[in-house]
Amino acid sequence: MEISLEQQDGEWYNSFPSRGEIYDLIYTAISGTGTTDRLQAVVALGKSGDPRAVRPLVDLLGDEDGEIRLSATIALGSLKSGRPVDELVGRLRDRSELMVIREQAAVAITAIRSTGALRGLREFILDEDEDPGIRLYAGNLLKDIGFL
Repeated sequence: MEISLEQQDGEWYNSFPSRGEIYDLIYTAISGTGTTDRLQAVVALGKSGDPRAVRPLVDLLGDEDGEIRLSATIALGSLKSGRPVDELVGRLRDRSELMVIREQAAVAITAIRSTGALRGLREFILDEDEDPGIRLYAGNLLKDIGFL
């Protein structure tokens, strides 16, 4: 059975940005010159639902600009892909990272809700060498979704 182009209207793949649009957003997020434009592109990538946005957003977790790192962390939580879990756990465990980014990494991990993600978060809250405040914050997130 063949599907005509008219029948494809409204299908899931029509919700993705077109080929050029997603790559334009990726380019702006990574290589843009203005922080505002880059932040807008990062937010748009997170809202896109497009799996092609995951890798560039993961790369932005290491950006020198804290606002970009924060926005990339939030965007990855919005995409809910299990692929960046290790990198998000890395952000959470990075004691030199801004606390707000560490907290948002925990939120993103909770939003992803994969078994591996939630186990990683549970291991984090049991680590007595970690900051008690962030451990409590992460523990409350897990309680809120019934994982603890």
